[in-house]
Amino acid sequence: MRIQKLTNETKTNLLEDLLKRSPNSYGKYESAVADILERVKTEKNAAIFDYTKKFDGADINAENILVTKEEIEEAYELVDQNLLAVIRKALVNIRDYHQKQMQYSWFDSKPNGTMLGQKVTALQRVGVYVPGGKAVYPSSVLMNIMPAKVAGVDEIIMTTPPGKDGKVYPTTLVAANEAGATAIYKVGGAQAIGALAFGTESIPKVDKIVGPGNIYVALAKKAVYGHVSIDSIAGPSEILVIADETANPRYVAADLLSQAEHDELASAILVTTSMELAEKVSAEVDKFVAELSRKEIIQKSLDNYGYILVADTLDEVIETANEIASEHLEIMTANPYDVMTRIRNAGAIFIGEYSSEPLGDYFAGPNHVLPTNGTAKFFSALSVDDFIKKSSIIAYSREALEAIHEDIEQFATSEQLTAHANSIKVRFE
Repeated sequence: MRIQKLTNETKTNLLEDLLKRSPNSYGKYESAVADILERVKTEKNAAIFDYTKKFDGADINAENILVTKEEIEEAYELVDQNLLAVIRKALVNIRDYHQKQMQYSWFDSKPNGTMLGQKVTALQRVGVYVPGGKAVYPSSVLMNIMPAKVAGVDEIIMTTPPGKDGKVYPTTLVAANEAGATAIYKVGGAQAIGALAFGTESIPKVDKIVGPGNIYVALAKKAVYGHVSIDSIAGPSEILVIADETANPRYVAADLLSQAEHDELASAILVTTSMELAEKVSAEVDKFVAELSRKEIIQKSLDNYGYILVADTLDEVIETANEIASEHLEIMTANPYDVMTRIRNAGAIFIGEYSSEPLGDYFAGPNHVLPTNGTAKFFSALSVDDFIKKSSIIAYSREALEAIHEDIEQFATSEQLTAHANSIKVRFE
């Protein structure tokens, strides 16, 4: 991995480099996505069947687009029972973590005749997009469905592209069934996002769409925002490790590569105060790359977006981490909890040398759907909050309104909204 001294110039160049990976930088695909969405909006089922044949090679129609109970039962027979046991263990951890995020309605009554409150309501129907093809991620199925289930969403509609045989990968089906999907439809890509956003003869329109996907899926979600809500526009995976001279270079190298193997646009960055650690980590990375199965992808990721930055002080390291606002942030320092309190921007924070990033991906319980491309400065991990909405409650008695009606009338009149003022005034004529 390239080793650079941390300066204002290297930091600026790095931030510019990372921004190139954002879906917002791929405008050349937007017109193709817009065409797909428009056709799905007007032609509905006919369009998604045609696109599924074109892009996935599968013959899907109104009779077989919905995954049947028999297909799910067949999937259970094909999935390794040990893996099923692990999925169920992970599901318990994910459920328990998200249950702690629950919010509840509240009401505050006062003796003067006022009552204010907030009514919390789960969304009625949400869509979960799950990638297919070479990407088979049952962990993402759990992470996207379970917070919706905990929130109390009535219908969880999942879409995922089928293989050429018209079937969905067994682990994907089993994970969806275990997590509590209401229905699973065989459609992927931008056309699936269009189907969820606008509805077709087979697929119901949803209120919100969540889940990761390729650039076409990301741009489609961006395009339908407003017709429906979305979780975020996900970019490539990324990890940043903060480490000092006490860190184990082998652990650091292994953790950096855990994200570099996702795809060629993935980013893996170490920011450290130790040149000795930097050199040891770089050497360990080379050893690992030579023996890992996805070495070609890893190497391209490191060549494009892999960095080891060496700073003079820990303060500089923390400042840089906050500017990058990484999806995953690991802290391997002599006092990691002190560093953690000074981190402002990160999707998920992993503390100590035994809190490796894959622990969060698969098993610990916190959601692994996280903000990318610096959006951790203003976005959060997927949570129960993404599947609820809040309504304000206002109730005043005549006596309570009478005490303040002139104040409201004056305020409304100052904005030249006389009908507003009148709607209060008529009650006391």
